[in-house]
Amino acid sequence: MAEDGSSRQADKPSQNGVAIGIALGLPFGALIGMLFFDNIAIGAGIGLSLGIAVGAAMDASRKR
Repeated sequence: MAEDGSSRQADKPSQNGVAIGIALGLPFGALIGMLFFDNIAIGAGIGLSLGIAVGAAMDASRKR
């Protein structure tokens, strides 16, 4: 029975686009914030928001 459940998991595509978007958007946003706004928090917030949006879009496009 355990093998049956694991084979179903292997057929399912990975849905971690939001995690990748957060992991990449946060540092790149912080860098942009330091360069353009001289405030790391503003850039991190912008990068986090964009990362979540791009990651969710990647997950949605993979679902089809």
